[in-house]
Amino acid sequence: MQLDADYKNWISEVKLKVRSSQIKASMAVNSALIIFYWELGKMLSDKISQSKWGDKILENVSKDLKEEFPEMKGFSVTNLKYTKRFYEYFQFSPQVVGELKKSNFQIDLQFATQLQSVEKEKDIFSQQLVDEFALAVISNIVSRIPWGHITIIITKIKDIKEALFYIEKTKENNWSRDTLSLQIKSNLYQRKGVAITNFSHTLPEPFSDLAQQTLKDPYVFDFLQLSETFIEKDIENQLVNHIRQFLLELGKGFAFVGQQYHLEIAEKDYYLDLLFYHIKLKCYVVIELKNTSFMPEYAGKLNFYLSAVDSILKEKEDKPSIGILLCRDKNNIEAEFALRDINKPIGVSEFELTQTLPENLQSSLPSIEELESNLLNDGYRNDLPK
Repeated sequence: MQLDADYKNWISEVKLKVRSSQIKASMAVNSALIIFYWELGKMLSDKISQSKWGDKILENVSKDLKEEFPEMKGFSVTNLKYTKRFYEYFQFSPQVVGELKKSNFQIDLQFATQLQSVEKEKDIFSQQLVDEFALAVISNIVSRIPWGHITIIITKIKDIKEALFYIEKTKENNWSRDTLSLQIKSNLYQRKGVAITNFSHTLPEPFSDLAQQTLKDPYVFDFLQLSETFIEKDIENQLVNHIRQFLLELGKGFAFVGQQYHLEIAEKDYYLDLLFYHIKLKCYVVIELKNTSFMPEYAGKLNFYLSAVDSILKEKEDKPSIGILLCRDKNNIEAEFALRDINKPIGVSEFELTQTLPENLQSSLPSIEELESNLLNDGYRNDLPK
């Protein structure tokens, strides 16, 4: 029996080792493929720009490569165009290199100093040096996500810093291509970290910066994706089928604790619209939904709720609870004034429902309270402490 127990433990370790090796091998193959596509794109870009061939030569290249390597994929004319565009997309100026050095991207910048030392007024530096720096970025960042994701980014995003943001988020959250496209379409880069908050004077650094980056403005709840011939039943089905999009829009780390979460204070009953626990921030997050424009008194009430959560639910190891007010509209100056002397960390953001419905169906839509109930009744993370 002892031998059986030892064997079970040992074979479990072996399986973990094999699985880990498979993952690492898969990552290595993907990295090699991305670097190969970048180098192939460079060869195509250089040759086409230095000759009179034009892009039509790609049809010949595609045919020849397919004949030579029939077992390999990726040599279609369309994909060859992507490789060329891929190489040309990641070209860096000294200014961009300087901005990347100040960013949080962990990449090999051994060529950055040399690039920045070039006399900017002459704008002359070695193309080889630029290519070496670009290859360092490709190897250390870009090659960590699949090729299909890369093609989406280079065709939909113009700014390299924004592209690197989506690459980093794809790797961090393991986004599918559909999810990546959705996040780009909703302008996540522009919405991330721009909510009106009082975090700078209610939370210690660097926790305040991390919390700020967790919030968005606006939040986009566009899960009502209906055809022209929809009926009322379709609305109900869409609400149920797109529950996870709500959690996706909130962002990574939100674990659902409860809806209309009950607190008893001074023998009176109070109910929080939505209560979450954020795994990364290690704190409770109270979300209040208001289907109106922001009003200063909303901040006071949420401040009261946060005091109650910190007193009743917060454990010693938890960070201060955070409040998020989601309103249909807000005046930024008014929101800033309302939060100025609030002593609990609160953020104010708008939310959008982009689907416009005919007036005869407006009455069929759920109220904000019914929407909360429909969205959150799947019991997501009900195992957290109550």
